[in-house]
Amino acid sequence: MFMALGRALNPFLLPLVGTGLVPIWGVVGHRGRRSRRAYLTPVAVFATSEGFVIPLPFGDRTDWCRNLVAAGGGTMKWKGVEYTVTEPEIVDAVAALGAFPRLVRPLVRAFGITRVLRVRRRP
Repeated sequence: MFMALGRALNPFLLPLVGTGLVPIWGVVGHRGRRSRRAYLTPVAVFATSEGFVIPLPFGDRTDWCRNLVAAGGGTMKWKGVEYTVTEPEIVDAVAALGAFPRLVRPLVRAFGITRVLRVRRRP
């Protein structure tokens, strides 16, 4: 059900996310593991000094997450700037809690998010 909802909403969300109008949202660019087809996926994203952390509310088995990890990186459009992201690493959300803004930390727990994807960025 969530997959179908995401597919239906993505075309409407993509023009807005990544522009900076809603700074919590970015767009991950990734390639299919088998098809090699290019995909763009809107995600919640938070900047760190080295890159970004992306909460994984649906777990680490989503196609975009698996694609990014398998390829060793991809792109992230955030606040109107496109970055190359590398070294994707799935980490425990509790260990990464310090990377989130103070007001967001309780939400990570409240939504039951247990894993996050951490990536390094290059402009």
